[in-house]
Amino acid sequence: MTMKAAFSVSMTALTAIALVNVSPAAAAACPLIFGHGGYPTGTNAWAKDQVRQPNHPRGVNDQKSWGAQGVEGDIQLTKQGTKAVMWHNTSTNGLTGGKQNISDIWWTAGTDNLQDRRIARGPYRGERVYTLREWLDHVKSRGLVALLEIKPEARSSLSDPAYAARAWKEISNPIKERQGAQRIMVYSQDSWIQGELAKRHPALLKGSAARWTDSVAWDEPPAAWAGNVRQWQAVLKQAPKSVMTNYTKEYRAWLSGKCT
Repeated sequence: MTMKAAFSVSMTALTAIALVNVSPAAAAACPLIFGHGGYPTGTNAWAKDQVRQPNHPRGVNDQKSWGAQGVEGDIQLTKQGTKAVMWHNTSTNGLTGGKQNISDIWWTAGTDNLQDRRIARGPYRGERVYTLREWLDHVKSRGLVALLEIKPEARSSLSDPAYAARAWKEISNPIKERQGAQRIMVYSQDSWIQGELAKRHPALLKGSAARWTDSVAWDEPPAAWAGNVRQWQAVLKQAPKSVMTNYTKEYRAWLSGKCT
């Protein structure tokens, strides 16, 4: 082989090696993005709340259009654990009608029932409250992963011997009916509920999935998304499989080109 030919072969080999050994950042897989609806900070948060949580089809659809691959929803239980519903707040604050705790009203019975109320302010004004089954079915129809947070307020029914069996069925049955054909994850900020979920749905626990990636505390009006960038970078550097954010649209745009 001539020196020129040998040099050509060596350069070809080096080029091939260079193509294989791309930088770790370029080769890293992008995390799955879970959309979350922000709730204001401060002592008067309830007064500022614009009910942005994607607990209904319109909110789910928006998260999908902004680039989410998963969406977080909030489960509350109506009076005596009779209905699992998708609602974030302890009370009906943000809904039409008089203010009452969700755990003190019925789903359909009475003139002040939950089913007949509508969101009274914010981007989803006019939307109704949905059941867990309805929400899961819509999330599946949009090809999204369902992440369910069982709110601490549900504990009053879930731990009461008089209502616990029925209350747990309201949460667990819709999940069991769908988990074979739909990816569902569960968690709770309440330690007792979280322990029960570990017993009842061990394979579905969120665990380290949907890692929180924002550093800016949500408020109304929302703070600029750019304040999150340093934290977004730090979390992405750790190659998480999935992240959760209040800034779905902005995070998706920022993530472009940073992973594959």
